[in-house]
Amino acid sequence: MAMTRDSLRARIETLPRVQLGHFPTPLEYLPRLTEAIGGPRILIKRDDCSGLAFGGNKTRQLEFTIGQGIDRGADVLIGGAGSQSNHCRQLSAGAAKLGVKAAIAVVKDHKSGGGGNLLLDDLLGAEVEVVDVDTQEYLDEAKQQLVERFEREGRTPFIVMQAANRPFGAMGYALAVAEMADQAEAMGERIDAIVTCSGSCTQPGMIFGNKAIGLGARVYGIAPIEWTYDVKEAFQGVLSRMVEVLDVDLSFSEEDIWNRPDYIGPQGYGYCSEAGNKALRLMAQTEGIILDPIYTAKALSGLIDLAGKGELGQDETVVLVHTGGTPALFAYGEELMAS
Repeated sequence: MAMTRDSLRARIETLPRVQLGHFPTPLEYLPRLTEAIGGPRILIKRDDCSGLAFGGNKTRQLEFTIGQGIDRGADVLIGGAGSQSNHCRQLSAGAAKLGVKAAIAVVKDHKSGGGGNLLLDDLLGAEVEVVDVDTQEYLDEAKQQLVERFEREGRTPFIVMQAANRPFGAMGYALAVAEMADQAEAMGERIDAIVTCSGSCTQPGMIFGNKAIGLGARVYGIAPIEWTYDVKEAFQGVLSRMVEVLDVDLSFSEEDIWNRPDYIGPQGYGYCSEAGNKALRLMAQTEGIILDPIYTAKALSGLIDLAGKGELGQDETVVLVHTGGTPALFAYGEELMAS
């Protein structure tokens, strides 16, 4: 049985949390983009306006994952991902805001030469270590080495970016669904579907919130990366842990999870796609809203494709979640100018 939005909020409010973002973020109708695509009716959830170092979806997650670390007395927050990681940028900003140290390990890749989010990591005072591994899945050793070094120095480090923390990060997006439901109701809108780019915490949180409050929307996850593990299995693990932590009478199955890698592009994670670049330009030139090339632009390309196939009906209302990431634009100038 669905719970009220306030009941969901009350359960989540018992968890350790720090205040990092500006919420609620705007929910806006996009009339010119809707017209250009020919339906469905498109709204955008502006989580690029979440307020922490150019914003983004990680702010909602970090309020809870950093909260776990601060609750345990951490004075060093450790993360790791691709070189242009939005998560690392917002982690660095969160650490600065809270007066603790950030140390991040990033993959040595085609964008690790500087600029974009790497510039911001440096400006925010994070210690950045560039690690020569194939993908971010292989950064665990580097993060553990950082833990051991700081412990030898008498510090209290906490790895923010770890599998055990994902269910807590997802709590931020359970709350985001309740927030969207409030806003849509005030606007006189219904939400038939939500489209977001997610490979970790964002979509599971939305799936949880959607079912918990009985919103009844379909949640489409446009994957930005192909992991070596089974995403549906990982998401189910996150959802099961959320149920356990919040002590709610909910259950989830594979049928609740729609997450596909169809729109990543032929070069894979961290590279632009032709469809994504076109979608980015379409949004910019119809609505004056700038997307990022690696996440939300690809999510919009997926939305456009799903609308063209009739999966998203012309008479439906769809929320596109802008997960931020726009600082990375300045690391991808050459690819975007050529598109």
